[in-house]
Amino acid sequence: MRIKCLIVDDEPPAREVLKRYVEEIPTMEMAGECANAIQAITILQQQSIDLKNPPKIIFTTAYSEYALEGYELDIVDYLMKPIRFDRFLKAVNRAFPILGHKQPADQMPSIDERINESFVYFRADRKMVKVLLNDILYIESMKDYIKVVTTTGTIITKQSISSVETMLPETLFLRTHRSFIVSISKIKSFTNELIDIDKAEIPIGKLYRNGVMKYLS
Repeated sequence: MRIKCLIVDDEPPAREVLKRYVEEIPTMEMAGECANAIQAITILQQQSIDLKNPPKIIFTTAYSEYALEGYELDIVDYLMKPIRFDRFLKAVNRAFPILGHKQPADQMPSIDERINESFVYFRADRKMVKVLLNDILYIESMKDYIKVVTTTGTIITKQSISSVETMLPETLFLRTHRSFIVSISKIKSFTNELIDIDKAEIPIGKLYRNGVMKYLS
């Protein structure tokens, strides 16, 4: 039996991340998505949602101060953004016994398979362009736009680098600077100030240096 879930989030990039995670779990089914509670009520009146009706809720937010309030509402779990896939799967596994379903962990593809097949979409040239996570070299912020540099080319899209960061699993990507995110697997070498990826030198910002060095070391 598959669990039907409803995604409710006012941030489109966050919804895209959750949709991609749901698609990777064979025993889950996305019944819909919406940006606010009013839209959610409409969907709940039209169909039954396992993770929303009655409210078996996995709460997602960027603000840790809401955690206690969320648990007081008897939620299944509480996820802080940016949300990692492994943490999302843990929350889903908590929901399955509550709903009387078998847990999906043993039905999941391997980590390597998920990495090779996982992707995100970026809007460019009036269309949504599919980009495999494994093809991304680095991402650079250019004021209101970002440049996504891949093994096959470059995509320019109007989006903040912070919103992109929430779309990417932190086990695969690393924020090194307020203007740069790099693919960890594509790093050739590094110093205290620079990271070499392909033919590019990516700066390490002062505010990020300690975290970057600790991770890479």
